[in-house]
Amino acid sequence: MTARAADRARYDRATAHLDAPVAIVDLEAFDANADDLLRRAGGKPVRVASKSLRCRALLERALARDGFAGVMSFTLAESLWLARSGFEDVLLAYPSADRAGYAELTADPKLASAVTVMVDDPAQLDLVDAARDGGREVVRVCLELDTSLKLFGGRVRVGARRSPLHSPAEVADLARAVARRPGFEVVGIMAYEGHVAGVGDAVAGRPLRSRAVRLMQAAARRELAERRAAVVRAVRAVVPGLEFVNGGGTGSVQHTAAEDAVTEIAAGSGLYVPRLFDNYTSFRGRPAALFAQPVVRRPGVGAVTVLGGGYPASGAAGADRLPVPYLPEGLRYDPQEGAGEVQTPLLGSPADDLLIGDKVWFRHAKAGELCERFDALHLVEGDAVTATVPTYRGEGHTFL
Repeated sequence: MTARAADRARYDRATAHLDAPVAIVDLEAFDANADDLLRRAGGKPVRVASKSLRCRALLERALARDGFAGVMSFTLAESLWLARSGFEDVLLAYPSADRAGYAELTADPKLASAVTVMVDDPAQLDLVDAARDGGREVVRVCLELDTSLKLFGGRVRVGARRSPLHSPAEVADLARAVARRPGFEVVGIMAYEGHVAGVGDAVAGRPLRSRAVRLMQAAARRELAERRAAVVRAVRAVVPGLEFVNGGGTGSVQHTAAEDAVTEIAAGSGLYVPRLFDNYTSFRGRPAALFAQPVVRRPGVGAVTVLGGGYPASGAAGADRLPVPYLPEGLRYDPQEGAGEVQTPLLGSPADDLLIGDKVWFRHAKAGELCERFDALHLVEGDAVTATVPTYRGEGHTFL
């Protein structure tokens, strides 16, 4: 029996009392992935990206391990909820226009001390001030650096369109503007190199593209390491008490951690290891988060139909955004139908061994987006479900 077949047998036994659709997290795999992230971080603390987990119980499990410290959140409403729930260090990774949230933040000393907001434009400070509604608490601010690689005099750009702050002078100028403004304090810098951490460099069947990605990423790492160090020097000249410099992502942990200027690493998806990480040479994790759909039809030889399953991931539309049939091995989508909203045909010889009611296990293309489809995660240890915990959705929250 292969390792994957053994996993399937375990998951089927563990969830035999549960009807599909159902989502699980294999805790042995989750913990092994956590250990691998810490190893690659080389002693620097890892801040857990909450959008990659979207489950308070699993955020708490990660943070209970020595080496993980703090949360990187994705909306202001989520940040405030986490802070009210007892998380004491929450870095909001994206600028917000949530006026009601800012009014709450600036009126509550506990929230203001726990939450740091992201800024890359003075207009965002104006929005916070306009939303204060009498709140006088000092707002902790993190400045975001644009990590994109610019080539040929800026005519070619590689990387996500995030912050407009690219040069050390631009980031330092905003630091000075924040320092002069009452009610705000610069405490950190963040730089997320998505074109390095979030792009696979070993895509099956595309060797030339994969080599080009590896060459790009090597050049991007060199350029960013030099520029990030200069940015940190420039900002520390304005804010000597800077608390942290955050960088990285699951796909670049060891490279970012090697930079002296970086004080902490952000990662989260590497705890679940969704299918997009199959295309990386920098690490190998264990799939920890899966979902199962039930077989409801057997339309012919070499074919079964499962209920639902059309859970595409965000990003540019394409086949790589779809979940992948994982267990039993050897199933594939019907190219004429793909992953459907209410039914999904699956082809391949393993279909002939599946019965009505059997489970087919899938891996989502991304990590936390799976939790927008399920209100609970069943935590598997060995061949048993040892706990069932709510996702954000299960706690009544769909933050974005």
